[in-house]
Amino acid sequence: MRSVLLVEDDFFDTMTVQKSFEKFNIPHKLHTAFNGLEALDLLLGTNGTEAIRPLPEVILLDLNMPKMNGHEFLAELRTHEELRDIPVFVTTTSEMDEDQISTRELGVQGYIVKPIDFENTRDLVDSMSLLETLLK
Repeated sequence: MRSVLLVEDDFFDTMTVQKSFEKFNIPHKLHTAFNGLEALDLLLGTNGTEAIRPLPEVILLDLNMPKMNGHEFLAELRTHEELRDIPVFVTTTSEMDEDQISTRELGVQGYIVKPIDFENTRDLVDSMSLLETLLK
């Protein structure tokens, strides 16, 4: 069973991800955080939060969130040796080239414009890469 951390502040988008996983029969344990700070707490076990162990095998990351956005989270994630190699796929409504370039520079595995739909997506290569990572 795959362990996935979804960092997303929109409840509807969280449900869409869950339904996509179920539709494609992806066995998973979905952990959720509503912003980058909560995600770091889950990964590091800080601020009274129990750490996710084993670490998630993939992180799905929204960019536009309160408190700590996706760019800030990625930058911080990459400073932690034990976390820096976790594959991260950005899932966002932003189609801005600057967002795609800056997140690629921070080592994301893929950039998927929401909603996540493995069948009908403009970002087919990155969506298929995510699906392949989850099914390994």
